[in-house]
Amino acid sequence: MEPRREQGLLRTDSIPEVGEDAAATVGMAETLSEEEQDELRRELAKVEEEIQTLSQVLAAKEKHLAEIKRKLGINSLQELKQNITKSWQDVTSTAAYKRTSETLSQAGQKASAAFSTVGSVITKKFEDVKNSPTFKSFEEKVENLKSKVGGNKPAGGDFGEVLNSAANASATETIAEQTEEETH
Repeated sequence: MEPRREQGLLRTDSIPEVGEDAAATVGMAETLSEEEQDELRRELAKVEEEIQTLSQVLAAKEKHLAEIKRKLGINSLQELKQNITKSWQDVTSTAAYKRTSETLSQAGQKASAAFSTVGSVITKKFEDVKNSPTFKSFEEKVENLKSKVGGNKPAGGDFGEVLNSAANASATETIAEQTEEETH
């Protein structure tokens, strides 16, 4: 073979790329002696034969593998499940996953604490409103209205009951007024 001509790290001759046209490599065959070409052809045949043999061995091994799996009752779905489980275990064991998990856990705890605080603040505000003089005055007026309209029920009860009672009483008064107007 002809020695390569090199200039520092750069080569001056070209090397054919994988898949390059055979016509592009004809120039190289011209520079090889007849003896070198024969040697390369023998090596080419030998490598092609080895590839063929390895392909046959691989096909036989894959067939044997399939037979063993069939005998063990392992099907594609079970294999997929095992692969997914293994992959998930691999992911969860990485440092990045662990850091992310810890960070999300801390964020969740902080968010939970924040929501708890907001809930407490809202509850306190509702208590403040309920205890305010304006609300107390409104509640007393509703109680008075209830006692005037309902009469037979004792004053008190929760605010929802009072409002429902007042609404029913108001509706009853309206119906009574309409009936009275129609009869006159």
